[in-house]
Amino acid sequence: MFGINGPEFLILLIIGILVIGPQRLPEYTQGLMNLVRGVRKMASGARDQIKDEVGIDIDEVDWRKYDPRQYDPRRIIREALLEPDAPAATSAAVGAAAVATAMPEREIPRLAEGESAPFDTEAT
Repeated sequence: MFGINGPEFLILLIIGILVIGPQRLPEYTQGLMNLVRGVRKMASGARDQIKDEVGIDIDEVDWRKYDPRQYDPRRIIREALLEPDAPAATSAAVGAAAVATAMPEREIPRLAEGESAPFDTEAT
């Protein structure tokens, strides 16, 4: 919560109690309780308003449909290539052709034993 951990929160709470004092503490506590009640009423009112206007309950919404991770292009292509509707041989051939054209093999140059890597003095 705002980058404050447990011990820091306790210290701030104790300082707040000392600053407020024992005489005004009950009225500040009552004010805090009223604030929490008001926030709860607003939240439940918003939930009821959404239910009235949209016609669905928030708890009944399938939130997985709105997950942005489902629009990952790699996942979409993978699912399109492995569709259960398509014949297995066709999808396998399409997948193999796509892999063969997409990723040509290349040779990675290796340094000889004891050879130091090249160093660029102008590189940042």
